[in-house]
Amino acid sequence: QVHLVESGGGLVEPGGSLRLSCAASGGTFSDYAMRWWRQAPGKERELVASISTAGGSTSYTDSVKGRFTISRDNAKNTVYLQMNSLRPEDTAVYYCKAVGGPRWGEYWGQGTQVTVSS
Repeated sequence: QVHLVESGGGLVEPGGSLRLSCAASGGTFSDYAMRWWRQAPGKERELVASISTAGGSTSYTDSVKGRFTISRDNAKNTVYLQMNSLRPEDTAVYYCKAVGGPRWGEYWGQGTQVTVSS
């Protein structure tokens, strides 16, 4: 059982930056690809960014390319999402997810609120 705890959310003005963290415990972190998802009010949950187990491969949804960066530190069992040039439409609850496939399973964090507003 993997336990994920997100942190770093908050209120930021348009154009500002935040760094989200997701700390994992209870499993072998390097066995899991990691993903950041977000869900805005009244909308479906959206995949924002993904990173492979060793961090060598990343991908992003088009709306955040060039603004967000996903990274991980396997020694600290933590995945990050650096968010720059934030826009009001980035407002959402952000969730991290550990993806381990059929062998290791999948786990969600509880989410952290990001609000972009002036």
